[in-house]
Amino acid sequence: MIERYSRKEIKSIWEDKNKYSIWLEIELAAAEAMEKFKIIPRGVSKKVRSRAKINVNRILQIEDKVKHDVIAFLTSITEKVGKEARYLHKGMTSSDVLDTCFNLQLKQSGAILLKDINQLLASIKRQAIKYKHTLCIGRSHGIHAEPITFGLKMLSFYQEFLRNKRRLENSINEISTCAISGAVGTFANIDPKVESHVAKKLKLKVEPISTQIIPRDRHAQYFSTLGVIASSIERFAIEIRHLQRTEVLEVEEFFGKMQKGSSAMPHKKNPILSENLTGLARLIRSSVIPALENVALWHERDISHSAVERNIGPDATITLDFALNRLSSVVKNLNIYPKKMIKNLNLTNGIFFSQRVLLELTNHGFTREEAYTIVQKNAMNSWENNSSFYSNIISDKKITAKIPVNKLKKLFNFSYHTKKINIIFKRSLKK
Repeated sequence: MIERYSRKEIKSIWEDKNKYSIWLEIELAAAEAMEKFKIIPRGVSKKVRSRAKINVNRILQIEDKVKHDVIAFLTSITEKVGKEARYLHKGMTSSDVLDTCFNLQLKQSGAILLKDINQLLASIKRQAIKYKHTLCIGRSHGIHAEPITFGLKMLSFYQEFLRNKRRLENSINEISTCAISGAVGTFANIDPKVESHVAKKLKLKVEPISTQIIPRDRHAQYFSTLGVIASSIERFAIEIRHLQRTEVLEVEEFFGKMQKGSSAMPHKKNPILSENLTGLARLIRSSVIPALENVALWHERDISHSAVERNIGPDATITLDFALNRLSSVVKNLNIYPKKMIKNLNLTNGIFFSQRVLLELTNHGFTREEAYTIVQKNAMNSWENNSSFYSNIISDKKITAKIPVNKLKKLFNFSYHTKKINIIFKRSLKK
């Protein structure tokens, strides 16, 4: 991923130095196990550890000649270690190292992403609680529907990212496997006890059956989860973008004193961070289809998945890390305008009380069809003539013939729409 959208901690996981360091730890753990089970002489792993040095440039130099990354790595280690290095990789195949390393990198990245989600959840929760009772209009199809509160809007995102957290935890668990099973996964030249030792050492689980590679349905789930999280980020970003439109302006991204919005128009304050998040979400989701297509490989293995994973592994995780942190900052620093929410709420002269009036009419002998026709007529009159919906209702003789005005007045009460908020908050914030 380009530097602009990369954060140091997660980026370092995908750098060559960390990758080769993991390869070395896998080889050393396997050697320790082989010593323990008297497959190779004692002391090999200790000598290798003391002498081995990761020289990225040298590994790449050798790979340029031999055209094989694992052989290049082992050759470079041998140059530093000497004759004891001949015991490394005994009975193993390249995929044992590559796949176990890749899963470990995904696990390490996942741990950072979980921290990011926790940080975002804290930002959303603060805003949800702060604006728990702040009235605003709810919209369906982009059109005014019925009143809600801004806190409820935030709470819906809070719950969504709680679900994303659980999805990611499940996917990290799914991907946390190790395979040290040799060519075509039969353990013909290596003892399964070696695999168990390596798995325990690296805090992974043994892959029950590997075909020479770890099954790619695990990876498909992991990257699909990243795609779902990206979609949740985009849903939040789009909400902010809509609410920041000039005609709405219920919320606004923080705008610094020295910040410029447009090279041509000095008045502009644009939702650039949220727009950026929409773009990053598209990029993250683009890794999902290739990950799904990687599941179907030839027989016990091929390498059609390899180039894909070398790209989507770092790109998807690094980009999601950046996006989660950016969204958390946007939410934390969001400018929120309750007065504009009330102004927008009153734009339609109270026609959002139409459902309550409809239900009340059905309680007083009107059929639903009759009630709907009467209420819709009065609502459209209010909309088209910019007149009070309440005034139209109490002036309708068909209505007042059956319901007294003082009872009708009680229908136009905002608290009716917010009376269950405490219940929603209680069940949404419980552990």
